[in-house]
Amino acid sequence: MIRIRFNQLLDEKSFKERRRIALDEVAARTHVSKTTLRRISHVHGYNTNIATIDALCEYFDCEPADLLVRVKS
Repeated sequence: MIRIRFNQLLDEKSFKERRRIALDEVAARTHVSKTTLRRISHVHGYNTNIATIDALCEYFDCEPADLLVRVKS
């Protein structure tokens, strides 16, 4: 199963910038709906599309390999 490390990267970005980053801000900057971000954040095994992955990689300034991890089920 592929898991999205959204929460971990958001925590790291918040720590680095020394501020709390709300989903509203991420949604506004990535043009990914808040509902989709909430599902990525909370629903185990949520399936999303490449455009969303690309937008999140742009926001976190990372590569897909930094955002995605394969977990044996």
